[in-house]
Amino acid sequence: MIAEIFVELPTQQTNKPFDYAIPEEWHDLICPGIRVAVPFGGRKLLGFVTKIKANSDVKNLKEIDHILDLEPVLNKELLVLGEWLATHTVCYTIAAYQAMLPAALKGKYEKRITLPEGRSVAEYSENMQQLFCNRISISWDEAIAVVNMKELKTALANGDLEIAFQVEDKIKVKTERVLSLVQTQTQLKELLDSTRKNANNQIKLLQFLIDNPAEITATELMNQLSIPNDVIKKFIDQGILLAKQVELYRDPFAMTSFEKTTHMTLTAAQEAAFDSIAKAIEDETHENFLLFGVTGSGKTEVYLQTIDQAIQQEKQAIMLVPEISLTPQMVTRFKGRFGERVAVLHSGLSNGEKYDEWRKIIRGEVSVVVGARSAIYAPFQNLGMIIIDEEHEGTYKQEESPRYHARDVAIKRAEHHKCPVVMGSATPSLESFARAKKGVYTLLNLNERINQRAMPTVSVVDMREELRMGNRSMFSRELSEKISDRLLKKEQIVLLLNRRGHSSFIMCRDCGLVVQCPQCDVSLTYHRTSNQLKCHYCGYETNVPRLCPTCNSDHIRFFGTGTQKVEEEIAKLFPKARVIRMDVDTTRGKGAHERLLKQFGDGDADILLGTQMIAKGLDYPNITLVGVLAADTSLHIADFRASEKTFQLLTQVSGRAGRHLLEGEVVVQTYTPEHYSIELAASQDFESFYDREMMVRRNTAFSPYYFMTLITASSEDQFTAIEEIRRAAIMLKDGLSKQAIIFGPTPSPIAKINNRYRFQCLIKYKNEPNLLEILHQLNENLGAKTAKSGVYLSIDMNPNMMM
Repeated sequence: MIAEIFVELPTQQTNKPFDYAIPEEWHDLICPGIRVAVPFGGRKLLGFVTKIKANSDVKNLKEIDHILDLEPVLNKELLVLGEWLATHTVCYTIAAYQAMLPAALKGKYEKRITLPEGRSVAEYSENMQQLFCNRISISWDEAIAVVNMKELKTALANGDLEIAFQVEDKIKVKTERVLSLVQTQTQLKELLDSTRKNANNQIKLLQFLIDNPAEITATELMNQLSIPNDVIKKFIDQGILLAKQVELYRDPFAMTSFEKTTHMTLTAAQEAAFDSIAKAIEDETHENFLLFGVTGSGKTEVYLQTIDQAIQQEKQAIMLVPEISLTPQMVTRFKGRFGERVAVLHSGLSNGEKYDEWRKIIRGEVSVVVGARSAIYAPFQNLGMIIIDEEHEGTYKQEESPRYHARDVAIKRAEHHKCPVVMGSATPSLESFARAKKGVYTLLNLNERINQRAMPTVSVVDMREELRMGNRSMFSRELSEKISDRLLKKEQIVLLLNRRGHSSFIMCRDCGLVVQCPQCDVSLTYHRTSNQLKCHYCGYETNVPRLCPTCNSDHIRFFGTGTQKVEEEIAKLFPKARVIRMDVDTTRGKGAHERLLKQFGDGDADILLGTQMIAKGLDYPNITLVGVLAADTSLHIADFRASEKTFQLLTQVSGRAGRHLLEGEVVVQTYTPEHYSIELAASQDFESFYDREMMVRRNTAFSPYYFMTLITASSEDQFTAIEEIRRAAIMLKDGLSKQAIIFGPTPSPIAKINNRYRFQCLIKYKNEPNLLEILHQLNENLGAKTAKSGVYLSIDMNPNMMM
């Protein structure tokens, strides 16, 4: 029997399966979807079995080396989905399969030294015999720590030793030693009577086992009785206890208790949305719904009740949320409603925790998965619905290969399972709302907040006027007054600044030099905590210069505003205010995000200051004021979606205020108050914004009127990158129709990142049936050849970022 296997090639220069012979003893074990280790080019590499067949055109087939799984890690649906993903995102199939699995299953390669076949350790020197110690294989690190490198090289050159690569999972299954009684209560009592009176630990253990005959873990036993492991081991050796290793899940929520909740009474609008979705679940029909509801309108309760509907029909559900919305509140809502039937997948978990959550899913031990983008690949066999909350969020698009959008994958999976997809947002993407307007998606409206609570009142402050009035503070007079008022009332405040660090850049006031990253075409950001300049693209760090590197002037000044600087300003203006700062720097540690939000939710702080991560998912009753310190930050970036992203961010963060009994207010500070995205965000008028922005998109030939594909070539050598992007442009112009619009080749907006020069081509098109075929040719013909010369070609279908 022959297995077709996609092999994990280091350079990924081919996108075809290879045939391998299945050893006879494994005929019943090898099946599509399992991972195996195979010999390839003198190495052992990981591969995915996709097909079993009887014959091969290849002579002298190599055999599979060993099996990594006893059960498939990719079911039939996911194997087919991987092929679809590879085709539609123009990536390698192996990359698509890897994207579907937790990091623990992506394999690690261990370099080992082995004895050649047929050789015995006894044939070697005493030094080697001690090293191998009756083993035929040792790790490379172990070998070079003991054996002289010259001696090792000689042995390898002579064929006395060989190098092998062992493929293993990165994370092992966690197990625990569980103890059970072998002897009867009568036998235990006899043993107790005959035990030496000074053998205190043995007496203590025997007495415990007589009183507690049930199974117990060795760890619990040692902790409860304060006895050493030696005593337990002695009882095992004497046949009193039986020890067995039992698989144990790593539970990230083991220390958290979730209060059970029940369904809330739905409003008429919620009920109508629920009925439409529930009918699609019950009828097992695929339908795409856009749940368009203002902030605080109860979208989450609709999600919870429709998921329950799916569970009642013995089906499963995937709930996708943006990473920044995966707050403890969101987890609490789902765990409180569905308890142990929920698995959670997000970046805050360790690889081991993610692996264990994934194993619960594949074993059918849970019915609901709540997670960020990659949770769309949860290996459910009987999906009843998929939900994408805050569907407009850019984090649903993966920016490295495979460059998929979770919405596209969700729709593909839902078509297979004949179930609905629900996309919810107060500020839908223009693409989704346009599809809803055309009837491609079914539009469900939630126009009012729960219990007719008022939307927050929004005031827009012109910071140019503040400057004219002599106010050089980063806080307008209006915002300062409202912060003081809330502090007196013991109410809470959220302040949004779409930037981290202390100052955005430092500049010489004499010659105008802006200190830039030597490896990227961007300015360095000043971080006060470490007193360093950092690049947010490649991670480069350096000390702040005392003198200008160009003109030697000491007039180095900080420009712009970062969260650290705002925090200092708050301390000066409101010295008694308790502030929690949330940005990438303060939430790096495991659990930091949850810890900070819990402190704020518990009332341990008056002001929550943060970047975009605080704009969504927060629902606290005491927040009555939201301040946006720099509404223009996302408005003036080189991105055709800048206005849309600004409107969405302002609307979403405004929705954090006044969600419960207390009324909410929002103050938006801007230098361009007349811009339509800011004006319409202030009035929470999405439909007017949609009409205005669609007119702009039509006039500029951008999405959703045109599809787009971005092709980028990067190289450490500028001229090599230019040459490759030119070759790509020629292939495109020759292969596409005259209706396709091709821009470039041009330098990318950020022309250099991490010492690599970047050039790009942008294609705009409405209908190009040959496009995918041409892009795959481009990837295979140019991508494979150029990778050898250090040029990398990336193809991004419908890019979310143009930088």
